[in-house]
Amino acid sequence: MGQQCNDNQIGLKTIGELSGLSFFIPNYQRGYRWTRQQVKDLLNDINEFDASKDGFYCLQPLVVRLRNENDIVAKIHERNKLSAIREILNKSVGKWEVIDGQQRLTTIYIILRCLDSDESYSLEYATRAKSREFLLNMDKYDERDNIDFYYMAQARKTVNEWLKPDFDKGAFLDKLKNKVNFIWYESVDEDPIKVFTRLNIGKIALTNSELIKALFLNRSNFAGKSTDSLRLRQQEIASEWDKIEYTLQSDEFWLFLHDKGYDRPTRIDFIFDLICSRNALNIEKLNKEDEKGKIIGSDEYRTFRYFYEYFKSSHQDGNNDEETQLQKTERAWQIVKSYFQTFNEWYDDLVLYHYVGFLLAVGSISIEQLVNSWKAKKDKKEFVCYLKDEIKRTIGNNGTDYQYKDDGSDKRKCCRLLLFHNIQTVINQNQAQQGNNKYKIGTFYKFPFHLYKLEGWDVEHINSSTSNSEEDDDTRKEWLVNVYLSADEDTQKVINEYFDNEDKETKDELFKRIKANFNEDLEVWTPEEKNRIWNYTLLDSSTNRSYGNAIFSAKRRVIIGKDQGRLIPIPKLLKDGRLAVDKESKFATSSFVPPCTKQVFLKYYSTTIGDNNYWTKADAEAYKNNIDSCLEKLDQNDQEDKQ
Repeated sequence: MGQQCNDNQIGLKTIGELSGLSFFIPNYQRGYRWTRQQVKDLLNDINEFDASKDGFYCLQPLVVRLRNENDIVAKIHERNKLSAIREILNKSVGKWEVIDGQQRLTTIYIILRCLDSDESYSLEYATRAKSREFLLNMDKYDERDNIDFYYMAQARKTVNEWLKPDFDKGAFLDKLKNKVNFIWYESVDEDPIKVFTRLNIGKIALTNSELIKALFLNRSNFAGKSTDSLRLRQQEIASEWDKIEYTLQSDEFWLFLHDKGYDRPTRIDFIFDLICSRNALNIEKLNKEDEKGKIIGSDEYRTFRYFYEYFKSSHQDGNNDEETQLQKTERAWQIVKSYFQTFNEWYDDLVLYHYVGFLLAVGSISIEQLVNSWKAKKDKKEFVCYLKDEIKRTIGNNGTDYQYKDDGSDKRKCCRLLLFHNIQTVINQNQAQQGNNKYKIGTFYKFPFHLYKLEGWDVEHINSSTSNSEEDDDTRKEWLVNVYLSADEDTQKVINEYFDNEDKETKDELFKRIKANFNEDLEVWTPEEKNRIWNYTLLDSSTNRSYGNAIFSAKRRVIIGKDQGRLIPIPKLLKDGRLAVDKESKFATSSFVPPCTKQVFLKYYSTTIGDNNYWTKADAEAYKNNIDSCLEKLDQNDQEDKQ
């Protein structure tokens, strides 16, 4: 809401509390444009709302500003219309300038008129002065005189049609006046046009956090402080607030805690949501869930109303003395900061970061559960033991070698196990480096949860689930360039001849001769063997689609290219026997490859490399052993932590 937001006032006002107030709709606002469907939706929402269960119905914020003589005179001087000063002052001073919410405010006014309410507010329009008279007595005017009249008349027609003859108007009017609230946001010392532009042209609505910020920075919270001290404390809280929001806006930090898809413009909201959900401010009358629903409701502004209740309620300090507003403000702000500091501590600790990040990434536990456990444990060591127990429960079967079932029910478990393998591998490497004095903290590696979540990595086969007959030219070229350097001189000449030839039958014969020279007995995998964890790795769907059922060496080339951020074509065999890669390779969509996926295609886990073209059972066994060792390491660490 701009830099000078320290004195903005926030609260809730029932429709009945607006009675007698005068509202001014400035000329930067567009005219009334609500459709009949929008009017009907509002009527239905209010009617269906059960005040006995939900307490009250909350409308979106009404952003207003109290007009004064200085504002009006300045505007008149700008336009050089000094002769109209007195007339305009009489019409404008003391009125609430509506910055945002005039469509809903006008609709409520029309509904009140249709219900024959004798208590209402007044509306004045800068651009179409007759709109006020039209709203008071629509039958005297022609709705075709201007577009605003037309929409206002259509709104009245919709309300009258909706109010059936047997409808209890009195009960509905009572609910409307006493149970329907506007969030009242009073803008102070702000340029109203800039505020309007941000809220309407930019389509950035007031979020819960902005409304809550006004509650925190309300000058009445700092009673007893000098003006300078008040301003200083307001600025300190505002600065700390901005620092928290800035940190949360980093995807690397945010997607460690959250999945993708959070669409609110401000991210600090989620801390306030957590506090509200846990009733961390301990508002006594909200300890019962049914009471909480009645008092703060369940709509999008629930969290704001929770904090509103806190700031207006009484609370006892440790000596059973009632807290001052300043004490309440400071206590609430310390709780907000403690949540952020918890997330920061998790993020900065290499073990907590990976274990917490893993559990949140697989969705086996909520961040609220983690916060509760963090606060309940006596120290970090106990919390780490808790995390490991949750990881074992999440993986299940103590890491048994999962196989796909026909219905795919185990694929999620395989994905969790493979992700854990990546996580524990990183932790093991970091712990090994910590014992070496030459490594600084910057050397340590953190698994990038933000990239993992943004790209949609999933379980895929290393050795393709369908056999490759090696009949297509690309597969053959891939196979040939990978055996070229290990071939004898005569075989290399035949390989060169294959690459130089264009005739398909001749190339078929040449390929058979080359294969025969290698005397290969292709290792046969059963379907069951292909569908074990030793033949699975994490791949993103676009990479997996790009090579289909290609042989291992082709997949290896694609993965290495992805890691380098480019698409590497099959190497070319030059006439002099050298292998050449096209330097004009295209950029890939991403350069992130999970560490264990990269190690699979580098045959990192195999003590010796038998064949670059295939993922062999020996390679698979070595890979599986490493997964097992990570699970065993987790158990070993668990025992050490519990000692």
